[in-house]
Amino acid sequence: MTHHLAATRPSPLRELLFQMLLHGLVFVFYSFDQHQTTFQPYKLAFFLNYVLAAGLINYLWLPRFLYPKQYLLFALGVTATIALTIAMEEFVLERIFFPDTRGKVFPGVFASLLDVLPVIAILSGFKFGWDALRTQREVDALRTAMAESELQFLKSQINPHFLFNNLNNLYSYALTRSPKTPEIILELSEVLRYMLYDCREAYVPLAKELEQLTNFTRLNELHIEGRGEVRLDLPDQTFGYRVAPLILIVFIENAFKHSQAQQSSGILIDISATLSPEGELVFHCRNSFQPRQKPADLPHGIGLANVRKRLGLIYPGQHRLDIRQETGTYEVELHLQLSRHSG
Repeated sequence: MTHHLAATRPSPLRELLFQMLLHGLVFVFYSFDQHQTTFQPYKLAFFLNYVLAAGLINYLWLPRFLYPKQYLLFALGVTATIALTIAMEEFVLERIFFPDTRGKVFPGVFASLLDVLPVIAILSGFKFGWDALRTQREVDALRTAMAESELQFLKSQINPHFLFNNLNNLYSYALTRSPKTPEIILELSEVLRYMLYDCREAYVPLAKELEQLTNFTRLNELHIEGRGEVRLDLPDQTFGYRVAPLILIVFIENAFKHSQAQQSSGILIDISATLSPEGELVFHCRNSFQPRQKPADLPHGIGLANVRKRLGLIYPGQHRLDIRQETGTYEVELHLQLSRHSG
C-alpha cells in the first residue's frame, strides 16, 4: 500500500516545471502593455518581489501553519509577508526605478495592496491547487488500496467457507464407505484448484467461471442422491466477457446448503443464466426449503454477506441483486453489467 501511495505523489521536478510554466504565463500577462512594445526591466524586478513573497507563503506558511490548521499563525505570517513585499516595492524598488516620480510618494496601504495582492494571490493559488490535487490523488489511492485489501480479505473468506462445508460432506461419505467418495474428492480437487490458482486476478474469463459453476454444481449434486432434482442452464456463448470470480458460486452453495439441511426428499434447485451481447448477465438461482426452517436464517451467513460487500466494491452502480422468499421457495436474481477488459 505504501508503494502504491508513493507512486501517486508528483515528483518535485514535475512540480518545479509546473510552477515555472505558470509563473512564466503570469509574468507575460503582468508585463504586457499595449502602449509599450519594449521590455521594461522594472516589471521583472517587481514581479520577482511578488514571486519571493508567494514562495514564502507557498513553502513556509502553507505547510507549517495552514495545513496543520493553525489559522491565526498563518494569517499573521501572510500579513507580515505582504507588509514586507509592500515595503520592498515602495521604499526600495520604486526609488531605484522611479526616483524622481513614483519613488517620492507613498500611495497608501490600500493602493499598494491593490498592486500586490492580485499577483501574489494568483501565484499562491497555483501552489495551493497543486497541493490539493496531490492530496486528492493520495486520498483516492488510499481508498483504492483499502478497497483492494478488503476485496482480498473477502475473497480469502470464501475458500475456507467452501472447504469447511464440503469436507463435512466428504467426511460423512467416508464414514459410510460410499462408492461416490473418490468422485467427490476428484470434483472437489478441481474446484479447489480453480479457487486457489485461477482466481488470483480481479477478473477472470466468464467462460472459465461458468465452467467452474458446472463443476461445483456437479459436486454438490452428488450429495443429494436422488432426493430431488437439480437443473442447470448456463450460456454457451460468453462473447469474451470477464467477471469477478467466486461471486455466483456463493448463491449456488447456499441453495444446496439450505435445501439439503431440512429436506429428505423433494429437493428442487434451479440454476440458470443468460448473457446479452451487450454484456448484461442475468443469473437466477431458485431452491426449495422446508417452511418450518426459520426464514431469518436463509439470507444470512458468511457467504451472502460476503458477496453483497464484494458486489458493492467491484460493481458499484452496475449490479442489481434481488432476493425473494415465498412459501417453501428461495430465489436469487442478480443482474451484472460485465466488460471485456480486466479493470
